[in-house]
Amino acid sequence: MRIEVRDYAHPDVVKLVAEVQQEYVVRYGGFDETPVDPTEFTHPSGLFLVGYLDDVPVASGGWRVHDPETVEMKRLYVTPAARGRGLARAMLAELERVAIAGGYRKLILETGLKQPEAVELYLSSGYDTIEPFGFYADAPLARHLGKILTP
Repeated sequence: MRIEVRDYAHPDVVKLVAEVQQEYVVRYGGFDETPVDPTEFTHPSGLFLVGYLDDVPVASGGWRVHDPETVEMKRLYVTPAARGRGLARAMLAELERVAIAGGYRKLILETGLKQPEAVELYLSSGYDTIEPFGFYADAPLARHLGKILTP
């Protein structure tokens, strides 16, 4: 998979974010309502990546600065046709690598219990349960995870 930095307004990002939002509708009955400012995913306050197979956008993920040492991951997603190939794990590793290169020491995220594949990916990648934060801090189906990043 070729991974490229993309602006949050890039057509491939818009397409993949719309797809992941539809995934939330199927699994939870509605969109992720977490407030997102597209400028949060632009250097130096953040980053957004798109993964391509044969020039087709198939994966996405980004992070935004949460505090001076921490970034929050958003929109890690792989299209249904490209699942089962380790692309989410590869995107996660690249997001972590770039965060480390930027001097960040921790990556946090929120996911949901109706996304067991995501929960398993994060747990198997060294993420642990953390104190709830953000828009879904009190949501019963939310799972908040974090990882100390080491070079």
